Parts: sequence; C-alpha cells; structure tokens
Amino acid sequence: MGRSEVPPLPFEVAVYHLSVVLLSLVSTIWPAPAPPVSERWHAWPVVRVFPAAVPGHSPSGARVTYVLTGVAPEAPCRVAFQPAAVRPGCRTALRATYADSTQTFVVTVGIAVLDTPGPGRNGSGRPATVRPAAFPGGPAERFGDRQYFTGVVVGSGERYMVATAAGYADGRAYQPGDRVTPRLRDAARRLATALHEALVR
Repeated sequence: MGRSEVPPLPFEVAVYHLSVVLLSLVSTIWPAPAPPVSERWHAWPVVRVFPAAVPGHSPSGARVTYVLTGVAPEAPCRVAFQPAAVRPGCRTALRATYADSTQTFVVTVGIAVLDTPGPGRNGSGRPATVRPAAFPGGPAERFGDRQYFTGVVVGSGERYMVATAAGYADGRAYQPGDRVTPRLRDAARRLATALHEALVR
C-alpha cells in the first residue's frame, strides 16, 4: 500500500516562500560576477554580442541605423575568414550581417576569438577580411565574396579581432580596378569599432 502524501504545515510553506524571497534579494544585491572580457563571446547572449541595431553613418555621411539581418552559426576561423585574414591562435569565429536603414549597403561583421591578444590590421581597398554572410529574404541575400568592396580589421590588446566586409545590397560584384568609396570603408570601420568596443570596454 502506498503512503499518502502529507500536506506541508503552514509554517513550512512560509519558510519556503521566505527562502525564495531572500534568494531573490541576495541575487539583486550581489549579482553574479561579470564574466572576464575573454569569455564574453559565449557568456553573453547573442543579442548583446550582435545588437539588433547599431547607430552609425552611411557612406554619404547621413545618420543611419545598421539593422541586424541575421547571425551565422559559430564556425572555425578558416571557414569564416579569408586565409590571409586568419592569424595564429584564432579559436573560433562569430559572424553577423547588418544593413543600413535605407537597405543600400550591407556589412558582415566577423569576430575572431583569439587565444592570445594581438593587434588589428587596418587595410585599404579590398583587403582580406571576414567572408560575407548572406541571409535569404532581405537586403543581404545576394552578399557574397564577389560582392564585398572593402573591409577593415580592428583589434587591440584584448582577445578579439573584429573584421568587416562591406558592399552594396543590390548584388553588384566588385571588379578589379573599381574605385572604393572611402566613406564606405569608414562606415565599415565604425561598425567594427563599435562592436569591438562593446566587447572589451
């Protein structure tokens, strides 16, 4: 014969609820310690690493908002970055693509998680950088290796390298000799810098 359940006494219920309240207060007063900078890439939620919107400027100089169009799965560095952009000690890579609020320009941002700190390499023109990540059904659906016109690589003493690849949302392909709008490169640099600073500050 099974033993019947004995309902808790009123004071037991009160003690239980008091314990829950105390735990909530303790977590509010003494929140969990913030993760070290080198662990933020996986300790933070995706929306903090890649915000849904980032204020910035278009290549024309107008104020715009760069809107997240998609986040790619975590990938090996050799897959997410062009070979010349990968440095030794790259542990893994995160990528997301943004479009400016006019849906004229698209920028893929790649975050390389490094085993040891290292400097960034700001390039000009069409340097080796992160591989563009396309997402169907939006302004970045035709953005690929042939469509990026420029990019930058930003780094510091911290264990992240942030690279961008920028181009046009209409799918036009880069041709050797094409002139790169300096402001497009500047926009790519500002976006890379903003996400890098958010990770390390």
